[in-house]
Amino acid sequence: MEVLILITGGTLDKVHDTQTESLIFADKAKSRVENILRNGRCDYPRLHILMQIDSLEMTDVHRQKILDAIQTAPQSRIVITHGTGTMEQTAKYLDGQAGDKTVILTGAMRPQSLGKSDANFNLGGAIIAAQTLPAGVYAVMNGRVIKAQNVHKDTQAGRFDR
Repeated sequence: MEVLILITGGTLDKVHDTQTESLIFADKAKSRVENILRNGRCDYPRLHILMQIDSLEMTDVHRQKILDAIQTAPQSRIVITHGTGTMEQTAKYLDGQAGDKTVILTGAMRPQSLGKSDANFNLGGAIIAAQTLPAGVYAVMNGRVIKAQNVHKDTQAGRFDR
């Protein structure tokens, strides 16, 4: 079963810039997702970079671009890497518009490039969830599957809860 991974940026894909002492997207034409899949010996998902932005900069124009990619994709199982800051808004925006497709949003609270990141765990869970859940929109974070309308980031605890 082919899984499409749509890449939109977020913390998962950021790296530390020693000049500015900030987190940036080092190469907007590449993604850390490729390394995660290679390390996990997972070579079947198809990758498509839609954008590389911080989710706090995401607008409904970006969300519509994501929705268009979902609706035109030949795959029925789709994972979206997304920043955690506005994952809730995007999940709710997409909910009810994915047709007969299973759409999973996932991301990371800490960049994969810095180590001790939840990126690998979350992406692996999202790929499995995309293959096993019924059609609909969900988020997979912190070992949980969360329906789109229930996605919520608890900034105090630093995780997503149901």
